[in-house]
Amino acid sequence: MNSNQSGTLYVVATPIGNLGDMVPRAVEILQSVKAIACEDTRHSKKLLDHFRIDTPLMAYHDHSDKKSSHKILVQLSAGNNIALISDAGTPLISDPGYRLVLAARQQGISVIPVPGACAAIAALSVAGLPTDRFRFIGFLPAKSTQRKKVLEELSAVPETMVFYEAPHRILETLRDSVEVFGPEHSGFIARELSKTFETYLHGTLAELVSIVEADSNQQRGEIVLVLAGREESESTVTVDGERVLRLLLAELPTAKAAALTAKITGGDKKQFYQMALALKE
Repeated sequence: MNSNQSGTLYVVATPIGNLGDMVPRAVEILQSVKAIACEDTRHSKKLLDHFRIDTPLMAYHDHSDKKSSHKILVQLSAGNNIALISDAGTPLISDPGYRLVLAARQQGISVIPVPGACAAIAALSVAGLPTDRFRFIGFLPAKSTQRKKVLEELSAVPETMVFYEAPHRILETLRDSVEVFGPEHSGFIARELSKTFETYLHGTLAELVSIVEADSNQQRGEIVLVLAGREESESTVTVDGERVLRLLLAELPTAKAAALTAKITGGDKKQFYQMALALKE
């Protein structure tokens, strides 16, 4: 329960590009709170100046020293309302804030969202891929070996997958995705959402690689990558396949057993590999 004397921590979404996407309630909240916690005070000041918000700013990110979060919690406990914003979009969605929100809740302080722009949801809404179930992954590992390992783990996932990616890594990530999911797998890229040079690319992973390779502009700006999940019809694991896999696992390493099972049964190597991992556990 929230103490009557405690303030409220507002988690406020801000535009990801077009300032016209700032919701009126967000402006009202930012004008009325005692202070605004943000990642970069210089960056956020430009946004606040545009909306004539002169509320004091205080720097906060999840890896800042405990003094900054303690300072915010003291203000909240004293009955002051504080707003948390990120550099763009909805705080905590692959941005700082989770530790502060957790600490506030543990102290019985009210935490209220002020919804608005979110790059992941915006991209998903126009991707033309299933949205009844989806999985937000955030940023993939920077190194190819680790990135491919994560993608392999996701290869049997039935939900649509949403990633954030750095512009200088998008081509490598697409190439790794082709290797793991196959060239005909469906994907979508939303670049510079709501900004001047926003671009939307839809096609197979092979087609997306070709487009991004040929146009260096597609390797600039902020990028959301959306990949189709595995279709239920793609499932080729049968009871016989599992029996063969169990026999081979007793004699061979996991990857070899999965590959050989796929050859014997005509099934999908990635699915047998996932099954092998599950059987080993």
